[in-house]
Amino acid sequence: MSTSPIYDRLADLGVTLPPLAVPAASYVPFVRTGNLVFVSGHIAKREGKPWVGQLGKTMDTAEGQAAARAIAIDLLGTLHAALGDLGKIRRIVKVVSLVNSTADYTEHHLVTNGCSEFLGQILGDAGTHARSAFGVAQIPLGACVEIELVAEVAD
Repeated sequence: MSTSPIYDRLADLGVTLPPLAVPAASYVPFVRTGNLVFVSGHIAKREGKPWVGQLGKTMDTAEGQAAARAIAIDLLGTLHAALGDLGKIRRIVKVVSLVNSTADYTEHHLVTNGCSEFLGQILGDAGTHARSAFGVAQIPLGACVEIELVAEVAD
């Protein structure tokens, strides 16, 4: 792994990046075109299994934030696999978050902060991004949160 300050920050937090996940359906984990990397949606996992739940019913916002943070770690793992070095990230351009929630739950943006804040903590200014957060009726495998992103990278 690189000696980049990014990896130092991960190590300081005791975070180990996971290996590239095998897709659960007919898609690839990421696509690079030019200086952009589009990372497919990653569902929340806990102890290697889907983190199942519904915000507003079986989960609260704090637990949703923890799930979104866990996804951020997985997304960085995928970017590491795509680039070989997270130091090549110029900027996280866009994050899209889907939150499995009840119809009356309204804190999707706060759940998504778990991912956004972690990306900022690890990547600094390069981790700041445009973002959308949506409530949805269901996510594959019953997961509580799914997040995808687009990153601008160096050549």
